[in-house]
Amino acid sequence: MGDVLVSGLINLETTVRVDGFPIDYIPVRFPFFGVRSTVSGVGYNVSKALTILGDRVRFVSIIGHDILGTMVRQALATDGIDDGFVVPGLDQTAQSAILYDPQGQRQINVDLKDIQDQVYPEPLFEQALAPCSLAVLCNINFSRPFLSLARRQNKLVATDVHTVSELDDPYNQDFMRAAHVLFMSDEALPCAPEMWVKRMLNRYGNEIIVVGLGAQGALLSVKRDGFLERIPAVHTREVVNTIGAGDALFSTFVHFYKEDRDPYAAIQRAVVMASYKIGEAGAADGLLGERALCDLCDELGVG
Repeated sequence: MGDVLVSGLINLETTVRVDGFPIDYIPVRFPFFGVRSTVSGVGYNVSKALTILGDRVRFVSIIGHDILGTMVRQALATDGIDDGFVVPGLDQTAQSAILYDPQGQRQINVDLKDIQDQVYPEPLFEQALAPCSLAVLCNINFSRPFLSLARRQNKLVATDVHTVSELDDPYNQDFMRAAHVLFMSDEALPCAPEMWVKRMLNRYGNEIIVVGLGAQGALLSVKRDGFLERIPAVHTREVVNTIGAGDALFSTFVHFYKEDRDPYAAIQRAVVMASYKIGEAGAADGLLGERALCDLCDELGVG
């Protein structure tokens, strides 16, 4: 399926099932089988999804010199993801704790440690990038210097900036400007998603823009066709936790889009993957391989 570079965060994620939000104070709870720790992080989630879909992933990331870093490498080996470009540049590996309720609502707490102050070695990045046609550069600081480098080498650049509310968002504008394929969530938008996308096109002119709409599906913009329409969500199984749905949507879209540049089929399959993925608790769990996903799409009559 071709090589894909993914540059992004990897962390240890702990999920905790709660009865609902807001959370009432109780000194001790016993949510049997409701507390789980796994390797996660946007970069890892995307790398795992692409690997399961059949891509050869070159994963660029930074972890710690601690026991959690050892756990990360074990998880990557189990998942068949090469850790040759994952460098131990931190004292402590990043961590997250996610509370989720039976309705699928979640609160994400991310402790990045000091990863935002770290610099990834450029020669190693160039080595990772060389055979790749697609560069997925997640919006973490160590990816930032490589946006222009990937563009200069004529790579397809894709990123997900997650929650944004300003066109000139000081943290994300470099990523928004560089991306051929740009994803984001509607959660913090200051206006209707359609109006927002029109503003984004006027400012940055991205080839593809996708706005995740949660339970409502996604909004797809294809610049070359003047296309801007909502793609409705589908129901595949009961929701357990919505964490990681956006990563699944993004990963699946870029997997299919890089092959034939058909955004319409890619978004349909991505919506199905996101729906299926949220039937499990962990952000990197519940993913389907390409054949299983296409079979499910055929059953649903989409994609």
